Amino acid sequence: MTYESICVQHDGPCAVVTLNRPQRRNALSLELMLELIDCLGQIGRDRAIRAVILAAAGKVFCSGHDLSEMVGRDINEYRRLFDVCSELMMKIQAIPQPVIAEVQGIATAAGCQLVATCDLAIASDQAAFATPGVRIGLFCTTPMVALSRAVGRKRALQMLLTGEMVDAATAADWGLVNRVAPAAELRAETRKLAARIAEASTLTVSLGKQAYYTQIDLDQPKAYAYAKEVMSMNSLAADAQEGISAFLEKRAPCWTGR
Repeated sequence: MTYESICVQHDGPCAVVTLNRPQRRNALSLELMLELIDCLGQIGRDRAIRAVILAAAGKVFCSGHDLSEMVGRDINEYRRLFDVCSELMMKIQAIPQPVIAEVQGIATAAGCQLVATCDLAIASDQAAFATPGVRIGLFCTTPMVALSRAVGRKRALQMLLTGEMVDAATAADWGLVNRVAPAAELRAETRKLAARIAEASTLTVSLGKQAYYTQIDLDQPKAYAYAKEVMSMNSLAADAQEGISAFLEKRAPCWTGR
């Protein structure tokens, strides 16, 4: 996979996708977003990849949309940008592998949305987060979708209405990221998490990720009705039977992905 705005590497069973526009603060140009969608689609079809790390080159994780693409356009061009952005966010959650954001620096606007959308996130203690669109007359409405689902209403509105930066420790406390690591240890911590995920059955992880996003916005009775059906079907899988047997027999399981 060769792209202009992102780099893709393999680290064992993990794919590392790196935003590679440091000179533009890794802004989400239309080209970059389309490349990410294509890349994630290919990763999603690769059964050998068990986890994905989304990283960024340079000092900034992602500064949001490329504002140079947002001056003097017509309504259809703006709709195209936000359609593609929404497709990207949904693609992250649709692929079977968990996606971990490795946030080494500032993540603002749609960059903050990107972090909130990823299944998991580890941030450097030098990272910071903001949705500052209100300061330039363009409210962060699409970032609001992911942000409010990650941190809740009052905290999301505080970020959206003030545009102020939230430091990494606060982001962890609010649930925007899973944890904070010293800058020098960020890469190792992210890969440790990916490796831990890669130990599990790919079938089970894929099934669980899909089920999580399906049930999360259902009311409780519907969520349980759906979840118990998924768990019943999961119980029939070869990997579930192998995992249960291995636990009872006090041995390591041998996954087949079925």
